[in-house]
Amino acid sequence: MNRVWTYLINKNLSSEELQNLNLKGNAFVSEWTAHENKLTASFELFKSRIIIVKVNETVTEASGCSVDKLLRFIKLCEQEFNIQLLNRLLVAINLNNEIQAIHSSEIKTLLLNGSINPETQIYDTSISNENELNNWIKPLKNTWLNKYL
Repeated sequence: MNRVWTYLINKNLSSEELQNLNLKGNAFVSEWTAHENKLTASFELFKSRIIIVKVNETVTEASGCSVDKLLRFIKLCEQEFNIQLLNRLLVAINLNNEIQAIHSSEIKTLLLNGSINPETQIYDTSISNENELNNWIKPLKNTWLNKYL
């Protein structure tokens, strides 16, 4: 099974920045190892807003040191592109067929003013495997954000 990490990009990037980020991400996963063993991994920019990193753990399992390497890479990307990737209080919401990064503290206001509703699609960026990735889009009412309803 594939292990999965997702990182929501807090702002829109230019096409040049996205291309550069994609090149760096693919270069990283092509060299990524766990205890000197090459990982079978992929890097994807989903709708230009969410980084998806996958490792095929049936080939080689990601170890603590390899996860640390991924975290260092993600932190470097944050610095280089002046973005936030590790802020887990940001929520990926589908608004007007685009992914928007909204701080969770804004959810109640957006519900009250009608910008979003209980059926608004949320991307669950807390997933950890490919089975969860196959079902990661959920209505707000079926997520931890339902406390604002």
